[in-house]
Amino acid sequence: MTYTALCLNCISQTVLLLLAANGAPVLARHWLKDRFSLPVDMGLKLGDGRALFGSSKTWRGIIASINLTSLVAMVLGMSALEGAVFSLAAMSGDLLASFIKRRQGHAESSRVRCIDTIPESIMPALVLHEQLGLSVTDILAVAFTFFLLDVFLSPVLYRLHIKNRPY
Repeated sequence: MTYTALCLNCISQTVLLLLAANGAPVLARHWLKDRFSLPVDMGLKLGDGRALFGSSKTWRGIIASINLTSLVAMVLGMSALEGAVFSLAAMSGDLLASFIKRRQGHAESSRVRCIDTIPESIMPALVLHEQLGLSVTDILAVAFTFFLLDVFLSPVLYRLHIKNRPY
């Protein structure tokens, strides 16, 4: 059995990009309130009577995510395009999580721990694993680290009145 050393720098950069990609929509909502909050699904309900994604998934959040993640990527020595692709993959994972939660009957903005963090952390890491220098082990470490950060940072952001819920 071969041991694969973790690339801590690769993991750290990926986690920073994840924080930018997933934090930008939260900050945009905090600063802009309801302005420009056009839902991605435009209010579409599927045959099960539930929203496709829900009203909390907005174009404002996606645009904020692309912009901030592109800036962070450039600071980290990557291209703005790589940052934008990373953001789009993270937001796709977030939308997938919302889609799954709606199909399971969970209320909008409800917390389902693994569904909330795994797709949005794994998808961008998989899409840009070569550019980020990530191995499979690194990607698992990224997902675990992002999960832990979500657990510990969410209540802090709630107390600072940045997030609407402590989870």
